Amino acid sequence: MEPRLDPPTAASISPEVAELLALAVSADGATIGTIAVLGHRPPLLGPFLGWAAALARQGALSPRHHELLALRASRRCGSPFEWGEHAGYAHQAGLSLDEIDRIARTGELSGWAPAEAALLRAADELCADCAISEDTWAELTSHFDAPALVEIPFVVGQYTMLSMVANALGVPSSPCAPLLPPES
Repeated sequence: MEPRLDPPTAASISPEVAELLALAVSADGATIGTIAVLGHRPPLLGPFLGWAAALARQGALSPRHHELLALRASRRCGSPFEWGEHAGYAHQAGLSLDEIDRIARTGELSGWAPAEAALLRAADELCADCAISEDTWAELTSHFDAPALVEIPFVVGQYTMLSMVANALGVPSSPCAPLLPPES
């Protein structure tokens, strides 16, 4: 898909917006595409960056569990951009390349530790039904405390929203980003 909306040019944004955009860079040094387009809507940029940073850096979930949810949501949404961004983050958070590949196999939960299988099932249910079933909730409560339980739907919602933005606006993936595997 061709980009539908390019990020704003440096000449069209204020120094304050440029400073905020400089905080959101990917591994290749470019401004993250879903954040860059927020430069068109400055009142949303600062609050979003604060929210996203708190969720990612000060979360109750471990980075591994956060990325497991982010990847499953991006796979369920069919977002090449979000998958490409988070496959690298997931590897840095301790997920093996095989595990990252297995996250793309929605509905397949064998081989995962019980807590991680519950997270994947919760992400699947949230993406399909916007809710978590009683059985999945019971499994989650046996592995996670209240702060983490609150965070689970927020993480899935965050990456569902960002996947929608990337897909709707045609935000291109980095040329070196891992490709979104086909859903199986």
